[in-house]
Amino acid sequence: MTAILIYGATGYTGQLLAAHAVGQGLHPILAGRDAHTLRPLASRLGLEMRVARLDDAEGLRAALAAVAAVIHAAGPFSKTARPMVEACLAAGAHYVDITGEIAVLEALAAQDAAAKAAGLVLLPAAGFDVVPSDCLAAHVAGRLPGATHLRISIGGFGGFSRGTARTMVEGIAWGTRVRRDGRIVELPSPPRGTADFGAGPRRTVGLGWGDVSSAWYSTGVPNIDVYFEAFPAMAAAAGLPAGIRRIIAGETAQRLINRGIDRLPAGPSAAAREKARSTFLAEAWDGAGRRAASRMETAEGYTLTVWTALEIARRVAAGQVAPGFHTPVTAFGADFILGFPHVTRTDL
Repeated sequence: MTAILIYGATGYTGQLLAAHAVGQGLHPILAGRDAHTLRPLASRLGLEMRVARLDDAEGLRAALAAVAAVIHAAGPFSKTARPMVEACLAAGAHYVDITGEIAVLEALAAQDAAAKAAGLVLLPAAGFDVVPSDCLAAHVAGRLPGATHLRISIGGFGGFSRGTARTMVEGIAWGTRVRRDGRIVELPSPPRGTADFGAGPRRTVGLGWGDVSSAWYSTGVPNIDVYFEAFPAMAAAAGLPAGIRRIIAGETAQRLINRGIDRLPAGPSAAAREKARSTFLAEAWDGAGRRAASRMETAEGYTLTVWTALEIARRVAAGQVAPGFHTPVTAFGADFILGFPHVTRTDL
């Protein structure tokens, strides 16, 4: 049994995944909650479709019949990951998703024993969040054994899909989460910094990102921060006072914001994705003042997500990963990212 099911197939990233899979000679099953939007996509690509809602546990388990691995692409994952993971554990399907949400990664890590007992793999963050940064962090940590601190800076964006925008808005309520002495804590205000992505220093702002969770499992480094290039909208959102963040997190504000997001383009155009590049800088240091840094350039985020998530699901479905919770690095090693086009890694 090697069938791969893409749940959330009609979303922006889901459609890219489905088209890329067909281009690779694969025949994934397309799944989602709405037959009316799913049927035209399945018909155009010549693929099987299955309809199931995440709040219908029995129907969701039935949709996973004879499925080896699920690529879960329907966010925000804070709301959707749990029912899909429960269905996978019940149906005997490996779970892969494309989240970058810290809480979701931590919740799946807590399911490690259950996954091992079921003989299944749980591998979240299989896309742009966090495959390239996870691999670069592990590479740098490997260059400096005994590192106590790790900082990951991310620059270069080609735009966001509606799903990513919703996840980012939802995440505003959490403030800036970092890892300190092995524990995830929230800072009272977002830190500011700079990073050289290859063309001189750029301003950055600290944000809670999936690597705060994943890099801990991948490297064991106890202090982890993630920074993003401070383009205006992100810097403004990160700097909102806690009281305003709580208002934005409320049901009424989220509903109004999501109505606005619904009027945005579905995501970056193919031309924009083709031209854009993303850059990562990982820096590690230890108590003795020793430091190591490496920089990496990759394809644009959604393009990279499609490539990495499908390859990860293919390998997981083929039984190439041991059961249990995994990060990209614990499953495939720090050099996994180097197997994809437009990826260059430079030690500084």
